[in-house]
Amino acid sequence: MQDIIEALEAKRAHARLGGGEKRIETQHAKGKLTARERLDVLLDPGSFEEYGMFVAHRSHDFGMEKQIIPGDGVVTGWGTINGRQVYVFSQDFTVFGGSLSETHAQKICKIMDLAVQNGAPIIGLNDSGGARIQEGVASLGGYAEVFWRNARASGAVPQISVIMGPCAGGAVYSPAMTDFIYMVRDTSYMFVTGPDVVKTVTNEVVTAEELGGATTHTQKSSVADAAFDNDIETLMEVRRLVDFLPLSATAELPNLPTDDAFDRREDSLDTIIPDSANVPYDMHEIVTKLADDGEFLEIQREHAGNILTGFVRLDGDTVGVVANQPMVLAGCLDIASSKKAARFVRFCDAFNIPILTLVDVPGFLPGVAQEYGGIIKHGAKLLFAYAQATVPKVTVITRKAYGGAYDVMASKHIRADVNYAWPSAEIAVMGAKGAAEILYRSELGDAEKIAQRTKDYEDRFANPFVAAERGFIDDVIMPHNTRRRVIRAFSTLKNKRAQVPVKKHDNIPL
Repeated sequence: MQDIIEALEAKRAHARLGGGEKRIETQHAKGKLTARERLDVLLDPGSFEEYGMFVAHRSHDFGMEKQIIPGDGVVTGWGTINGRQVYVFSQDFTVFGGSLSETHAQKICKIMDLAVQNGAPIIGLNDSGGARIQEGVASLGGYAEVFWRNARASGAVPQISVIMGPCAGGAVYSPAMTDFIYMVRDTSYMFVTGPDVVKTVTNEVVTAEELGGATTHTQKSSVADAAFDNDIETLMEVRRLVDFLPLSATAELPNLPTDDAFDRREDSLDTIIPDSANVPYDMHEIVTKLADDGEFLEIQREHAGNILTGFVRLDGDTVGVVANQPMVLAGCLDIASSKKAARFVRFCDAFNIPILTLVDVPGFLPGVAQEYGGIIKHGAKLLFAYAQATVPKVTVITRKAYGGAYDVMASKHIRADVNYAWPSAEIAVMGAKGAAEILYRSELGDAEKIAQRTKDYEDRFANPFVAAERGFIDDVIMPHNTRRRVIRAFSTLKNKRAQVPVKKHDNIPL
């Protein structure tokens, strides 16, 4: 028996080496951890249970029968993050460049099926050269099996993709269908076709980093939600993200006990709004002052900075935050910010995460580029997402709420549950000066008259009380009491039940 045990240990040791010491050294030389080292960082110590360690490919073409490596380029199993179960796969670039074969895909699919069956998140660590050429259509079929499961798992369990090396061609579509994508700066990239193909087809000369690096996808394309400097920092941020999320659509939200009193008074909020309506302020400051211990996990921080999205805890409970940012484009809604916020709202709604909306929006961004780019349809995405969301929704208008953008940003009319306003709130069709110039066009030549008309309009509408009189605002609250009022509002909504019409699914304006 001892011989058998020793033989098993030898087989395990061989499997753990992946592509061998030399290739491991090459991986380290690039500043990258190995597949197993990454799981050691991501998961709680000693919690990883591996499945499929001895799985091998079944290809006999192009001499592949002579290259059998246990595990076939991906490490799969489950473990825990701060005691909560997650299913994981980690592609091993030291084995055939992490390329996906039929059996490689089957290992990933098994993990995805188990995650959905048992109600736990799926975390994929991607580091792969793409489909294994030697297997042809079998590898392509493997990708399609993964894609199908991504779609099936969407909205059932959280799916997180971590790009830790190359991810090209068909491989990019699985991460694209997941809920969050994190990248590693300088060592990871994503693109449908590489720089050589781009040069051949379009005659454009571009590097892999410029075409699909972390900066490109966090700032320009919005494909990625965040990027970090190295493998360890990235994986620690994934752990932080998981702490905010429920394990599945039917699981309870995590609660992290805090010493931060729910009724903490924040006097600095009484003076954060500038005297002039044209002077910006940083909405980040309001978000962090409302959150437990000032913690705000921002999603897509580097893209569409005119709107903030991310997670906070309020009295220990996870809450999604959507907030206009006056520091960028005066907080206007445009194409990029509408898409960014709409996707975040839909994620929160899918996983029963309450949504806090902080409003300071002067309207939709005007311009030919916006209209040609489809601002109407993209703006409708955010409207549709809010109107369809059945999770608890609390809205606080801090300053401007003008025009159609007022309606879109979780107004009472699209069924937000509790709507508050600060005394500084201005709820109107448009700004006072523009309104006066339209209403009193015949007086445009008289600056004094127009100034008086503007003041009259401000006195009438540059406050929250007209909306409050009509019941569109539930209360005008003191800024320093916002944390207490918002937490109490969410506490009354914990047992909210919403009825929706019977249908197969909606048809969001994609």
